[in-house]
Amino acid sequence: MNSERSKSYPLRRRAVVKELLAQRGDALVVAGLGAAAWDVTAAGDEPLNFPLWGAMGGAVPLGLGLALAQPSRRVLVITGDGEMLMGLGSLATVATQRPPNLAIVVLDNERYGETGMQLTHTAGGVDLGAIAAASGIPICRTVSDKKSFRSVIPQIQKEVGPLFFNIKIRAENLPLVLPPKDGAYLKDRFQLALLGTNTII
Repeated sequence: MNSERSKSYPLRRRAVVKELLAQRGDALVVAGLGAAAWDVTAAGDEPLNFPLWGAMGGAVPLGLGLALAQPSRRVLVITGDGEMLMGLGSLATVATQRPPNLAIVVLDNERYGETGMQLTHTAGGVDLGAIAAASGIPICRTVSDKKSFRSVIPQIQKEVGPLFFNIKIRAENLPLVLPPKDGAYLKDRFQLALLGTNTII
């Protein structure tokens, strides 16, 4: 495995997430546990963010459920390569259901960042974009430089999906910017912002 390659990628995760969310409008954002949740929170803790504190591999299934339940709203899943590797089967379900309002972004630093920066399988050549394409997701792309990243932001924000973008980012340790830790509070806050009620009838 190439342990040094990801340390030289030009894209930085916090800058990538900040740019992705700068023109989010009323999009619903699901953040995978760990670095993706910290980065989404660093860009601004919003009621329509749903950061995961657990359930590794659950970000895409949650985003899929939201996209199917709220077809008029853009749903953006932002997660990491380790979390995505845990939930690869969900990509086949996304491809089968084909929600046009779902965009998936993987921040791929080739590391398990929350447990010691161990290498993930993407450091050894596993291609998440190719897996998504083989699963049947119609629009898939891997980007690793600023020009390419900026060119796909409008697609991520607006284009009919489902979409899958694997963003190669630099492996780095950054200060934590934590979302609220109370899962019930996060669920109620999100539901109130989305539906105007925190009571399920």
